[in-house]
Amino acid sequence: MSVAPELLAQVKNYNPDFDGSVIETAAQFAKTMHEGQTRATGEPYYTHPLEVAGILADMKMDPATILTAILHDTLEDTPATYKELSSKFGKEVADLVNGVSKLTKIESQTVEGKQAENFRKLVLAMSEDIRVLLVKLADRLHNMRTLGGFDKPEKQRRIARETIDIYAPLAERIGMHKIKEELEDLSFSYLNPEARESIAARQNFLRKEGNDIVKKIIDTLQRLMKDANIEAEVTGREKTRYSIWKKMQRKNVAFEQLSDIMAFRVVVKSLEECYHVLGIVHSSFPVVPGRFKDFISTPKPNGYRSIHTTVIGPENQRIEIQIRTADMHYEADMGVAAHWSYKEGANGADFKDMKKFRWLRELLEIMDQESKPEDFLENTKLELFADQVYVFSPKGDLIELPNGATPVDFAYAVHSGVGDKCVGSKINGRIAPLNTKLNNGDQVEIITSKTQTPSPTWERFVVTGKARSHIRRYIRLQQRTEYITLGQAMLKKIFQQEGYDYTDKAVAGIVQQMRVDEVDDIFANIGSGHFVAKDVFRTIFPAHKTEAAVAAATTQNDPDKVAYAKRPSDGKPMPIKGLIPGMAVHFARCCHPLPGDRIVGIVTTGKGVTIHTIDCETLETFADTPERWIDVSWGEGPDSPEAHVGRLEVTITNENGALAALTTVIGKNGGNITNLKITNRTMDFWDMLLDVYVHDTRHLSNIIAALRATPQIASVDRARGR
Repeated sequence: MSVAPELLAQVKNYNPDFDGSVIETAAQFAKTMHEGQTRATGEPYYTHPLEVAGILADMKMDPATILTAILHDTLEDTPATYKELSSKFGKEVADLVNGVSKLTKIESQTVEGKQAENFRKLVLAMSEDIRVLLVKLADRLHNMRTLGGFDKPEKQRRIARETIDIYAPLAERIGMHKIKEELEDLSFSYLNPEARESIAARQNFLRKEGNDIVKKIIDTLQRLMKDANIEAEVTGREKTRYSIWKKMQRKNVAFEQLSDIMAFRVVVKSLEECYHVLGIVHSSFPVVPGRFKDFISTPKPNGYRSIHTTVIGPENQRIEIQIRTADMHYEADMGVAAHWSYKEGANGADFKDMKKFRWLRELLEIMDQESKPEDFLENTKLELFADQVYVFSPKGDLIELPNGATPVDFAYAVHSGVGDKCVGSKINGRIAPLNTKLNNGDQVEIITSKTQTPSPTWERFVVTGKARSHIRRYIRLQQRTEYITLGQAMLKKIFQQEGYDYTDKAVAGIVQQMRVDEVDDIFANIGSGHFVAKDVFRTIFPAHKTEAAVAAATTQNDPDKVAYAKRPSDGKPMPIKGLIPGMAVHFARCCHPLPGDRIVGIVTTGKGVTIHTIDCETLETFADTPERWIDVSWGEGPDSPEAHVGRLEVTITNENGALAALTTVIGKNGGNITNLKITNRTMDFWDMLLDVYVHDTRHLSNIIAALRATPQIASVDRARGR
């Protein structure tokens, strides 16, 4: 009795010459190996690989892929060996089954946190033979179709989330649109069933209401094709529920506001007719500007080809029309699977077809050059996801972040405590600035310190709400603590100058009078500038009105000692970012920091903050007290200095006049060289670091462009992290 009569009939239907006994042998082998195993649905386990093979048979896949599907779990879940598979079904099938088994291990290790190496394995398996991924996608599709067999909703949602985040985008990347849409819709039914049902109900209503309009549009397009003597198949196709929901979320609109929930497709016989049809459509209906895309002349990275255009059709409705040939239509649904499908008059697929996919070819080239996983991760960026980036921790845990996320976002995603103590990061093993934007596949390591606290500057570049809320909360607490310390020091100084012994009891006596809750509130208000220290002193000692007190009060409000310190040259203030308003500021005499220098602040109780350049040798004396360090920078307000320093990495040719050409170009473009350091010399080239006074980044970009156009300049880039 046949174990797989339906599968055999499927394969014979599109490949009548195939020896069906091989399928029967494989099915019997799988049944024997999986004996005693059952699925969550209660069915015998061997029925699952047969269903997976059936999905691939629907795609008219080659015999090796069908056999791989039947046997895909035998190496992982049964006593079967690679050698046994190779002797019974050939090396090609055994290799494919082995590749699928590796992907299965990836899933099991995901929970244990091993993705850094496993991500490389996944790409390796895809690159070595894409049919491994085809089998895995079919396997996942059947698992999603039978996901109702699990009685735990949280497990259903976890599998659905993994499917919609990983497998559906992979299916789209290799052009398998039909598989991708079903995976998304099945996942959607578990992740957000209410939204899915709401959209489905709305679609049913519109279907009943708009039948006449749809038929009229199809009839109009068919008539236009007939008048032009073009044999074409015209159909109308609804957008999927998940794609409609995504568009509603992306555009923040209601269902009723969407105008393109229906697409019409014109399938013709030849490439020339595609453009003929485009001309007919554009000459018959008004075109919606900006809604025309020619994916025939410029195919998508996954090989998708078609012409998309949107016009104002009958009944003055916007309609999207897709124009393609029958081959393009088949490839649009099947993607790379179309290149392995059985073709009349051919012995299976042409494996060389896959080389035309640029992204696979690039991956294969990287595989040939890189042997270490970290090198591969560094050089390979998979742009599978449009809205998220997926990065890995050193342990291999997968972290999903929004586009534009930085190591600080990553740190807070791992744990808020990690984010608060973050002092640096390594991306793919290399030290990187905390504001670096992360890419798919990056491995991120966060460097922490027990004494580190969140910096106010982080808020400028983080993109996740969790990171931003933690930073803001900590800064509020940190500011209050600093305000209290500074305010108390300022008040103590006045007490001392006026000959009084300071006591908290004296300040506590005016808490109600100052309309605050506690003594610390008075100090905080003095430090933040809401209360003036001399007024608080006079409130405590209302009868004290000597000249000394007035002089002391004037001293503590000396404009030369606040954040906007006057420049000696013209008296204009120089704003400092990262300081608490009202905090006293001094500029260190050991390094004389100037606008444009990278600077750091050192807190001294009772004196405020002293500003040093970042490379000042004096800072070594504060190495053991990192809590006194403040991250500050020069402000960019209207009173900031006109000139800022831009640092360039330049390579010039070692020839007469090269250095003169460099300085001349910079001078002619309004720059002024303030420092030049030669970092390397060879017979042919000189490498140097160049500091140039410029007005802003646009000015620096103009200078870089001018230098790149100079023959004697081999290369020029803005220096980063130097």
